[in-house]
Amino acid sequence: QVQLVESGGGLVQAGGSLRLSCAASGLTFSRYAMGWFRQAPGKEREFVARITPSGAGTDTADSVKGRFTISRDNAKNTVSLQMNMLQPEDTAVYYCAAAEAPRSYAAAYRYWGQGTQVTVSS
Repeated sequence: QVQLVESGGGLVQAGGSLRLSCAASGLTFSRYAMGWFRQAPGKEREFVARITPSGAGTDTADSVKGRFTISRDNAKNTVSLQMNMLQPEDTAVYYCAAAEAPRSYAAAYRYWGQGTQVTVSS
C-alpha cells in the first residue's frame, strides 16, 4: 500500500519561509519522479515543482521560480519543498505526488498525499 504523507505546512507572514516534506512508503521511491502541486479554494490544482527519480533534474512553475526549491533524499524516501519569500497568493493546500515520469500535469501522477495547508498572511 503506497502512502505519501506531507508535513510542514502552517501559517506564515508574507516574506517568510516554510519547508514542506513528504514521506513515502510502499513503493520503490528511487524509481519514481515526484511532484508538488497546490490547490487554492475555488481554483484548479496547479503544478508547483517536479524532480526526476535520481534528483538530477528539477523544474518549478514560473509563479514560484527563484523562491521555491524541490529536493529529494532517496535514502530516506523523502521529497521536500523549500518555500522562501512566501506571498499571500501562495496560500493553498499543497500535495506531493509520485509518477513514473516527471510531468508537469496532475493526471500523470499515480499516487497522492492527503495535502498540507499553507496559509500566508499579508
